[in-house]
Amino acid sequence: QVQLVESGGGLVQPGGSLRLSCAASGSIFSIYTMSWYRQAPGKQRELVAHISTSGRTNYADSVKGRFTIDRHYANNTGYLQMNSLKPEDTAVYYCNAEVSDYISTQTYWGQGTQVTVSS
Repeated sequence: QVQLVESGGGLVQPGGSLRLSCAASGSIFSIYTMSWYRQAPGKQRELVAHISTSGRTNYADSVKGRFTIDRHYANNTGYLQMNSLKPEDTAVYYCNAEVSDYISTQTYWGQGTQVTVSS
């Protein structure tokens, strides 16, 4: 069993920054890809950022130049650095990872962390 736990969310003023973390634990052989999604009230969940096994990244157009996804292989942790935050970035942010647990490869989700951008 694999668990993903997000942290780092909170309330921030427009123009501020937050750094989200996603810690994976359990029977992990390898983490292939990691992604961050977000879901605002009344809206569908959307992909924010993705990092591949090779480290290649891609971002939603709405966050390009402001958000940076990264991962630390040694401690099975992913990060989302969010700068120049806007009120429209307010949402619950979810970590998603494709993980091999010695038996099979599955996609796991974290429980989400709330990000609120407001003055």
